Amino acid sequence: MTQSPESELQKTPLDRLHRKLGAKMVAFAGYDMPVQYLGIMAEHRHTRQAAGLFDVSHMGQAQLHGANAVRALETLVPADIKELGVGRMRYTVLTDHKGGILDDLMVTVGADHLHIVVNASRKAADFAHIASHTEGGCRIEVLSNRALLALQGPAAVEVLARFAPPVRHLAFMSAETLTVSDIPCLVSRSGYTGEDGFEISVPADAAEALAETLLAEPEVKPIGLGARDTLRLEAGLCLYGSDIDTTTTPVEAGLAWTIGKRRRTDGGFPGAARILAELATGPRRRRVGLLPEGKAPARAHTPITTSFGATVGEVTSGGFGPSLDRPIAMGYVDAAHAAPGTALQLVVRGKPLPATVTKLPFVPRRYIKK
Repeated sequence: MTQSPESELQKTPLDRLHRKLGAKMVAFAGYDMPVQYLGIMAEHRHTRQAAGLFDVSHMGQAQLHGANAVRALETLVPADIKELGVGRMRYTVLTDHKGGILDDLMVTVGADHLHIVVNASRKAADFAHIASHTEGGCRIEVLSNRALLALQGPAAVEVLARFAPPVRHLAFMSAETLTVSDIPCLVSRSGYTGEDGFEISVPADAAEALAETLLAEPEVKPIGLGARDTLRLEAGLCLYGSDIDTTTTPVEAGLAWTIGKRRRTDGGFPGAARILAELATGPRRRRVGLLPEGKAPARAHTPITTSFGATVGEVTSGGFGPSLDRPIAMGYVDAAHAAPGTALQLVVRGKPLPATVTKLPFVPRRYIKK
């Protein structure tokens, strides 16, 4: 969470609703955002058991237009966008010339454009970067007049189908323009909690009405940033600025699966030389899951050492996993210490505490793949 004077913070279209619902508001990525309503633990467990509604309108949405849009974007990301059909979407990363990650993003193929969603803290830089590198028949249109809602959890499909029946047939990582409660929306079967669910791009002036409609359903409760963070951590998903940034490559981060087969052969994206070399020979360090013993959570920047006290890495995300009722963490360690089952130590407040490397995710992801 960032600290900024309240007067400088931007508001999402749901700001009035958050306050009406009694949300505790915090500064995050330049926005005044709800961190919790009734408590992080309760909100986390409700999302795992039923359905949670998240306001993610602070994230950046844009469309890339032009006949060369796919080819142009592929010069900036390692994903194979060309193979996607209309309505299909892909998670990918913007890389720099050293192979570092500028941001992670979602790309959806439309009939005559690409729909792009990026992180709030990076959206101005991302859109400027894309615009400056996709000239020659391409144009980026920033969608500042749209909000973004995420309905996540095992009951999400039943809830949303009451207002837009076609969502039942949406495959994971696909999107369609649908009318939801008489409001035209771009609905994707995606999210960042590890649960089945949807992200709904909606006109900003209709966002509050749609949110209230969904919250009126008995399975749905509002969920803040606190539970969003614990949910994505349990699912082993990266947070930009914590687990990935310009100092990490996709291979180090365990995101090699985002590099398309054709791109592994052809390259043609920033940092390809380093990234492809790491695919071939392995990176010097890897992102891993960590299970600390005891009840003390290990937060970001906690040193990771061997039993002899040699530093081999650092925690990037950590906290309490409500689904597991225990502390969990992610971090980077030297490749020699990255195998599941490796015994390490986390130095919490100067005290070395035992921990074990484990496979990610901590909690099985429950995406509905058709």
